[in-house]
Amino acid sequence: MSLTRRFFLSSALGAVAGTALANAPETSVRPVARTTATPSAAEVTDLRPRARVSFEQLVAESGVTGTVGFVVLDPDTGRTLVDIGGAVPLPPASATKAVTALYALETLGPDYRFVTRVIASGPVVDGVVQGDLILAGGGHPNLVTDELAVLVDRVAEAGITKVTGRFLVWGDALPRESEIDPDQLDHLGYNPSVGGLNLNFNRVHFQWQRASGAYTVDMDARSETLRPPVTTARMEIVDRAGPVYTYRDAGGVDEWTVARGALGDSGARWLPVRYPELYTADVFTTLMRSKGIVLPGVERIDVLDAETEIARHESEPLIEILESLLRWSTNITAEAVGMTATHTAIGSGFDLDTSAARMTVYTAERAGIAPFFEDHSGLGDDTRISAADMAKLLGASGVQEKLRPILRQITLTDAEGNALRSLDADVRAKTGTLNFVSALAGYIRTQTGRDLVFAFFAADLAARERGKQSDDERPSGSINFNARAKRLQQRLLQRLAMMNMDQPEQVSAEAD
Repeated sequence: MSLTRRFFLSSALGAVAGTALANAPETSVRPVARTTATPSAAEVTDLRPRARVSFEQLVAESGVTGTVGFVVLDPDTGRTLVDIGGAVPLPPASATKAVTALYALETLGPDYRFVTRVIASGPVVDGVVQGDLILAGGGHPNLVTDELAVLVDRVAEAGITKVTGRFLVWGDALPRESEIDPDQLDHLGYNPSVGGLNLNFNRVHFQWQRASGAYTVDMDARSETLRPPVTTARMEIVDRAGPVYTYRDAGGVDEWTVARGALGDSGARWLPVRYPELYTADVFTTLMRSKGIVLPGVERIDVLDAETEIARHESEPLIEILESLLRWSTNITAEAVGMTATHTAIGSGFDLDTSAARMTVYTAERAGIAPFFEDHSGLGDDTRISAADMAKLLGASGVQEKLRPILRQITLTDAEGNALRSLDADVRAKTGTLNFVSALAGYIRTQTGRDLVFAFFAADLAARERGKQSDDERPSGSINFNARAKRLQQRLLQRLAMMNMDQPEQVSAEAD
């Protein structure tokens, strides 16, 4: 992943003011090198019970409310080794992205690249475009401002100095969705629009500073080295008790208000963009002006029929985009790669619902399972898959070879969060977190060297529904639920890593 994109994702996670994002992109856990050092007291305390108690006892003692599903299977034999609530369909949250990654890999291939182009409708004579200049997206979900600047550099290097016609933007390589999940709060940056032309994960940076009792506000499209201001998003500070944010669609402009009392002295956060192609064109115009190329006001087009290419930007290969997706868990990346796979499979003329249905059919046929996917990111509430079906898909022929190398390493830790140095097991998995929903699915290599597939889902759907009604990003009880669920994940995986070390061929839920 490029330095500029890593910068953007890191800053997107760090520049959030107020309450934390319940469904924010998940930060990676840096792997800790294993050593042969003597285990700490905390490790001994944590590990000894894991080697004795059953999986059922661990679940019962966890304090996790709602429903837990945990399934382990042997991918070589297809045999189910552990099954606790495995048949119950539950929300997988962002663990859905592992399914999307497989869908995209097997449909598009690991070397697929997204292309963003600048096209002229007529010839170029002495640096002057005789006709329209068109910025045309190719569905790239991870394009950032620094990379758009490189595309502008290439336009300038091609000798372009003037455009006689219009400035047009085309974003219909993919269907445009104004937001991934309409049931989410308007201001959540992890629920942006998706389309054929995207920039900065379709987020705009809102920053405020108070001096002498007055606020200054900036709305920009920053990335690692550039901070171009934008005109397609506006913010007004108003005096009110609540809500913190309001949003209004002003026909191509995102108009926001924020409650003055919620701001404090200074801060920043990322807000979603609802018109991604116009947002990108806005930044493109500013960058072109910096090169002395003045463009007229932008117009959107639905049909792309000009083919005189002036410049292009190609993304990194799909396999690298998916590795970034599975590490950072960006929702827009999942939706864009999923819809691109659907476009390749069935052509144009579909929406997100149709694309998710296509992935549902794909997984059903791929592994003989019965899931339902509402989207490609796991953000929607209606997605359901059982732990048994998830494990079956991950254990299907050829899947581990494709997914395991790009899944994030999960560090096994003690009750204080310290890496367990004495437990030599390798876990590669995709996490998933929503309010009152926690998931983890992937692969574990036990201390005996045995490769197993597992899927863990926990959900308190009644509590989740109550939390949604509160309009709170972080409903009461959600932090405690997710902390307990993540600790249960750890205890189950540690138990699995140590189980039957002397007789790996006899792994079962009852064996101790």
